[in-house]
Amino acid sequence: MPPRWPRKPDRANDPAYRKLEDRINFAVHVAAFAAVNSGLWFFHQVNPLWVPWVLWVTVIWGGGLLAHAAYIFSIADYSDPVA
Repeated sequence: MPPRWPRKPDRANDPAYRKLEDRINFAVHVAAFAAVNSGLWFFHQVNPLWVPWVLWVTVIWGGGLLAHAAYIFSIADYSDPVA
């Protein structure tokens, strides 16, 4: 069941909504990383010459994923905006 929001969503003025939206976007990022990389590694195991660059894709994307996580869980400011 999708998340429900009790009021009209407003990213600019609702820090709780912004936090939820950022975490949902992070979850989508993790899911895409897992799906794409598992497929690439599967085909790499079947024929290593077809995707010899799979390690670089995983490392670079994994770094981006870690940076995304660092931003969401420690850097992002979800306090009320100043009016």
